[in-house]
Amino acid sequence: MVAPPPIPLAKPVSDVPAGSLSALRAQARDCRRCPLWRPATQTVFGRGPARAALMVIGEQPGDQEDLAGQPFVGPAGHLLRELMEAAGLDPATAYLTNTVKHFKFVPRGKRRLHQRANAAEQAACRPWLAAELLRVRPRLVLALGAMAAQTVFGASFRLTAARGQWHDLDADTRAMASWHPSAILRMRPPQREQTRALLLRDLRAVAAALDA
Repeated sequence: MVAPPPIPLAKPVSDVPAGSLSALRAQARDCRRCPLWRPATQTVFGRGPARAALMVIGEQPGDQEDLAGQPFVGPAGHLLRELMEAAGLDPATAYLTNTVKHFKFVPRGKRRLHQRANAAEQAACRPWLAAELLRVRPRLVLALGAMAAQTVFGASFRLTAARGQWHDLDADTRAMASWHPSAILRMRPPQREQTRALLLRDLRAVAAALDA
């Protein structure tokens, strides 16, 4: 019996679902691994080509992603796509996903305010991300934000110190971490423009690595 390929994540993952991306998406639709499914509208699974060379991993869905059922369709997603295109990357050729697949929020009147998923909720979602990595097998992974970066590289990873640096996840996969566009949108000038430029620089490095 052939051993399964190693999963390029910082922590071991057991009980990894199997199947095609469409099968995984159907399984994740009814996920009950943690309580986040109860208030959320739906599971927000990854989208993109089944053999994408680049996988972009964000943190967790926001309000608009929860309603649409697709990752990176809100303001942060629009900024990401804008910067990807400026860097010479076609967003349609990348597989876009999140570390956590349900929107966590606290209601405030008619608004739903984003809350960060806790460690247990992140761990509960890790098998889905592992399954996506095993199915897509991207050459390059771009982790956006501290949650995604620590999921990929480990809890000791510090985004401010190590963003923009390539790391080998396994023999076939390299990864880099950078700023999440939602964090950039929350910043004030001039920090916003400076950090936006850093993300653009990292996306250009990704484009160069894909072309190499």
